[in-house]
Amino acid sequence: MDAHLIAAAPDSGPYLQAAAERRFPGGATIEARFEVPRPGFSVTVLFGPSGSGKTTALRLLAGLERADRGSIQVDGTVWSDAGRHIHLPPQVRDLGFLPQAYSLFPHLSVAANLSYGLAALDARQRAARVAELLALLDLGGLGDRHPGELSGGQQQRVALGRALARKPRLLLLDEPLSALDRPSQLRLRKELRELLRALDIPTILVTHDRAEALQLGDRLVVMDQGRVCQSGGIQQVFDRPTDPAVARILGVETVVLGQVESVSEGMATLAVGPARLLGADPGNLGRLAFVCIRGEDVAVERGCGPGFGSTARNRLPARITTLHPEGSLVRIALDAGFPLESLVTRQACTDLRLTEGDQVCAILKAAAIHLIPHD
Repeated sequence: MDAHLIAAAPDSGPYLQAAAERRFPGGATIEARFEVPRPGFSVTVLFGPSGSGKTTALRLLAGLERADRGSIQVDGTVWSDAGRHIHLPPQVRDLGFLPQAYSLFPHLSVAANLSYGLAALDARQRAARVAELLALLDLGGLGDRHPGELSGGQQQRVALGRALARKPRLLLLDEPLSALDRPSQLRLRKELRELLRALDIPTILVTHDRAEALQLGDRLVVMDQGRVCQSGGIQQVFDRPTDPAVARILGVETVVLGQVESVSEGMATLAVGPARLLGADPGNLGRLAFVCIRGEDVAVERGCGPGFGSTARNRLPARITTLHPEGSLVRIALDAGFPLESLVTRQACTDLRLTEGDQVCAILKAAAIHLIPHD
């Protein structure tokens, strides 16, 4: 392929720009439509439920799927352009790819797994690079062992090291912690974030785990049914979903439709069933709006005076319908005139002696209510 076919015109645009689609027989279309603004360390998380198209989008970047429409450009080089019939194979894309199944070679040592793909280097250079990776990944002394002799976390680091061996300019991670047990996942999240920071490589990471996305990511791309629904800074997207479907994907427990009764001084009053709620006005509110409330923002007390408190807090008489213990927390389903969920500590639940059927007061600040205008 001639170089002029794949060289992009230099500009000050994003480091990675993907606007590609893969169409499957039967009508399903998956899109990879997002950007990485600049080179260097950042983690962009592709987030969504199983079957939303996250892994296919990652495979489009990797060149393991051929785009039927659109293009992918990285650092001024066109990796894929369906209109010009450009499709660089994976080995030419200068990327590291870590699949869900680590796919380590069981018959090879750790050192041999790490050096796989370094055939372009001489023996001395390969040995130096392997030693560098063993130190970087805290695998010192394990170079002669085989994958079956390692813990899950050690296997994960070897697989990551193999993806990094050629010093790629983009790293792709598909559910990198999913093969580990839950305690190992919790322990390794922070470790993985710090390792990625030290590598100083832009990373695209696939996960459906909300806590993992929040802890590892800088930017968030929310996918559902093959399309990108919303993207942006991770906290911005989690705090301000743009439609009710995104809110539910992001784990917002309460998403209900309310009627806007009044807007004054930046605050909106809404009717949700028989209840009245005070929330911050996002602007452009019409007659109806979706009310989004996270469980951790809802406190529960005994005794309740209806209405708004002096600090713009909503106080809603409610009845406990169910209690679901979740480790150190308890998820409380409430009937406040509309279905509402609260997430409290087990200790708080014990101190209040809460049981199903109790009449309580649900308390939440107006600022904790996110309103989405109903279009």
